[in-house]
Amino acid sequence: METKNVGKTQTKDSQSAMSTADALQMLKDGNERFVNSSPVNRDYKEQISMTQTGQYPFAAIVSCIDSRIPTEIVFDQGIGDIFNARIAGNFVNEDILGSLEFACKLAGSKVIVIMGHTSCGAVKGACDHAKLGNLTGMLDKIMPAVDAIETPEGTDRSSSNIEFVNTVAMKNVELTKEKLLSKSSVLNEMIQNGDVQLVGAMYDVSTGRVSFV
Repeated sequence: METKNVGKTQTKDSQSAMSTADALQMLKDGNERFVNSSPVNRDYKEQISMTQTGQYPFAAIVSCIDSRIPTEIVFDQGIGDIFNARIAGNFVNEDILGSLEFACKLAGSKVIVIMGHTSCGAVKGACDHAKLGNLTGMLDKIMPAVDAIETPEGTDRSSSNIEFVNTVAMKNVELTKEKLLSKSSVLNEMIQNGDVQLVGAMYDVSTGRVSFV
């Protein structure tokens, strides 16, 4: 069943009244509309006007920079609904954690989603131990997920093995959630208190569907 306020610009009151379960359900419902090609008809000009003096997003999403995953579109949300933190490999560092602390503690977001995706180029680069300028150091942050996946001797652990790549991408989501909890006492406390829900997700680039884990 669709949650209330579908397609409506979030206000301080609507955000405050929303539970963490409501916030997650709004994302699930939105992705279902996206997959079924039935998006909400929004007046973006009106939403610009309504958000010019303040913002009350209900969700914060850490996703990959991949051009195939425009977050508001795949969750069928509008202006003022979602905080976005996009970085190749959808990992968290000090700056992103600080941004999420702002999103939740100061701006009131109710759910944090760490979202990886299939056929991730950053994960492929990590699997292949790619070397290129600053990219090298960035991909090193995904290597713990690569190393955590055990495979039988002789298994192809390169980007050519898409099953391995996608398994690493899912592990990367799991490890990123763990890092968020260990490195941000602010977010950890909010999550433990039930003020914020932390969830992992995977986006399928072949179907557009988000699977929550």
